[in-house]
Amino acid sequence: MHLTGTTNSILQPDKDWWRGAVIYQIYPRSFQDTNGDGIGDLNGITDRLAHVAALGADAIWISPFFTSPMRDFGYDVSNYTNVDPIFGTLEDFDALIAEAHRLGIRVMIDLVLSHTSDVHPWFMESRSSRSNAKADWYVWADSKPDGTPPSNWLSIFGGSAWAWDPTRQQYYLHNFLSSQPDLNLHNPEVQEALLAVERFWLERGVDGFRLDTINFYFHDLELRDNPALAPERRNASTAPAVNPYNYQEHIYDKNRPENLEFLKRFRAVMDEFPAIAAVGEVGDSQRGLEIAGEYTSGGDKVHMCYAFEFLAPDPLTPERIAEVLGEFQRVAPEGWACWAFSNHDVVRHVSRWGSSVSDHVAHAKLLSSLLMSLRGTVCIYQGEELALAEAELAYEDLQDPYGIQFWPDYKGRDGCRTPMVWESRIDGGFSDGRPWLPIPANHLSHAVAMQEGEPASVLEHYRRFLNFRKAYPAFAKGDIEFIETREPLLGFLRTHGNETLFCLFNMSGETATGSMPDGTLEPLEGHGFVSDINDNEINLPAWGAFFARLA
Repeated sequence: MHLTGTTNSILQPDKDWWRGAVIYQIYPRSFQDTNGDGIGDLNGITDRLAHVAALGADAIWISPFFTSPMRDFGYDVSNYTNVDPIFGTLEDFDALIAEAHRLGIRVMIDLVLSHTSDVHPWFMESRSSRSNAKADWYVWADSKPDGTPPSNWLSIFGGSAWAWDPTRQQYYLHNFLSSQPDLNLHNPEVQEALLAVERFWLERGVDGFRLDTINFYFHDLELRDNPALAPERRNASTAPAVNPYNYQEHIYDKNRPENLEFLKRFRAVMDEFPAIAAVGEVGDSQRGLEIAGEYTSGGDKVHMCYAFEFLAPDPLTPERIAEVLGEFQRVAPEGWACWAFSNHDVVRHVSRWGSSVSDHVAHAKLLSSLLMSLRGTVCIYQGEELALAEAELAYEDLQDPYGIQFWPDYKGRDGCRTPMVWESRIDGGFSDGRPWLPIPANHLSHAVAMQEGEPASVLEHYRRFLNFRKAYPAFAKGDIEFIETREPLLGFLRTHGNETLFCLFNMSGETATGSMPDGTLEPLEGHGFVSDINDNEINLPAWGAFFARLA
């Protein structure tokens, strides 16, 4: 067993560390380049871990760095147990783990178990004939009598989810790119191979996993057609509105009940190691919260899940927040959520929700504080602590096949994946070479070096609020009760043990007045917001917040 990850660690083996943790997502291609090829690498992450530590995050989640042809930038894995050379080596990863643990930061890695690359040796063997040892490791099916695909299933990246293979003269399933064939987890050998991958990284010292597309692991063995979805039920949170993927109710190509038993097997391996946790990504526009509840129930599957409710383009309102958290509590009374406003797949939230906002700094501070006050674990995406806006890129600069496919109606995911800006110079302090995606000029004024030490900056607000949040266990572990959801005010109580905290947010660009809850309030300090209390009223400035202990 590898022990490099625990050397000189200040971390204590706390099995409950994940509950209410703040996880900082790193997209390795865009974090820090150390060899001048314009692509971020593992050594770059190691070099910049001090930034994460200063922020106050409990853990990092690293998007895939495994060997890959990079057609979907690492989410098409060709070797699960090695590092792609553009990111470094396994020894570089060991050094990253050791430094993270020295700084008190846990490390979660992104496992893509639903599919592989089409150049993975498993698939190359599987497609070679119908009788080889791995012939049933992927989802193969004969055509219909007229030669068309075996079902109406659609790919998230557009078109049919079936691709024809001339050697086997069969179709294979791909829920994403045709170069990302789906594994057949109905095959016990496939499950064993994936559990071996899990064990490999646990023995290397990782503290947990982010599980990509966790509800896509199994398919319907009968290959039944998905039913049509009524237009009023279509939602663009899983796929963009221009994609007919939204026209189906996806009950046969994913979300299958067989997944529950596999997740129990996955959890059993994690439980052999101290203090391991997993968060699953649930991609479903209709049943996302319900599935998240199923997958986190009982203490024998994954620890937490996130759905796309707050990653969707829907406006963020007090009523919407209360509705989403209330629904999660209803469908998952014993489950645990992980909330994020941004990640590597969606438009950055300060742009998604801030197009008409005049004070972008105050708006970003309010959203961050709101996110970190909700019941659940929190994911922060690199650059959001700088209030980076979505980058506007020219078509010729696009790298994302999703954006290239649907341009210009959908511009893809490159706009949220541009390199991190550490300094205000033209290369952002990211690379000595040409960055794989251009760095927008308007990002440079938001660089870490420009905001660090400036009390009014968004970066310093994140640091301040994370420190404030850690002082009160009710934020991480407590229950939540909504008591004010009339726009523009959102008010709720967070209760843990004998402590109850009152949180009030003004989600507008105008001043607002809220009422005090019953009881004696002790206003809290250290969060960076200023408010005025008169009699039984709390006067909040635009994008303001108020926090107090309730006696």
